[in-house]
Amino acid sequence: MIGRLNHVGVATPSIEASVALYRDLLGATRIHEKFALPAQGVWVCFVDLPNSQIELIEPYGDDSPIHKFLAKNPAGGQHHVCFEVADIHEAAADMKAKGATVLGEPRIGAHGTPVIFVHPKDMGGVLVELMQAPAGAH
Repeated sequence: MIGRLNHVGVATPSIEASVALYRDLLGATRIHEKFALPAQGVWVCFVDLPNSQIELIEPYGDDSPIHKFLAKNPAGGQHHVCFEVADIHEAAADMKAKGATVLGEPRIGAHGTPVIFVHPKDMGGVLVELMQAPAGAH
């Protein structure tokens, strides 16, 4: 069921400051424009890597779920890992059948495809995002 690692989500109080770190310290050259994802309460910016992406996420609005994470981790940090799956509805049903807590229903994520999140308590302490692989990917 689990597919390719699509991205690692990194929460940050400032996408601009984080972009500078990935660009200036690590030499990242393919950095996308920051964009809003109001339905999920985040600003998003992708940093392309040779084999994956870093998804920088910053709070968007007062009710952003990232505020709680940043309250515990003021400098930011790893928020989640995202794996591709062939069919998000099948993956959600499979996770539920195996006793995992799926947080909410599938919704459209930053890549424009459906995503779900699996609670960290069922994933060894890691928040896992499952994302339906984009059509024609790879």
